[in-house]
Amino acid sequence: MRTLLVIMLAFLSIVSACDNNQPTQEVPEFVEVKLTVHPETGRVNQPILFEAKVTQGNESVEDANEVKFEIWRAQDENHEKILVEHAENGIYRLEKAFEEEGTYYIISHVTARDMHNMPKKEFIVGQPSEPEDPKDTHDSMDMDMDKEEH
Repeated sequence: MRTLLVIMLAFLSIVSACDNNQPTQEVPEFVEVKLTVHPETGRVNQPILFEAKVTQGNESVEDANEVKFEIWRAQDENHEKILVEHAENGIYRLEKAFEEEGTYYIISHVTARDMHNMPKKEFIVGQPSEPEDPKDTHDSMDMDMDKEEH
């Protein structure tokens, strides 16, 4: 009986030593998205440049699964969603003109390397309109998800 106990303890020691030798899995750095709007105050029918610079650590992310810009005028339920391709050095770019003055919003929905990041910016075309309530954080992507759940 005593011999069996010694053998079992030796076996458990070997098994636990093997587990400790397995390499630890590193947590990947977060995918960062820097969203820029130029100019932040534009003119009607004049193009505005939108760029999402996507990085992970010091590396430019040129292989994002999807980059989609969601753009809408304040207080409008219609949100335009535009799929954006990689331009250069981790930058995903869109140039767009607007026919109506007002306060607008853009969210860049970036899915890359098993992560999702969605920064939001406000910009103005011509004269500003009444902005949205900052407490209202729902974008149409959230609304699409809500529809799927019900």
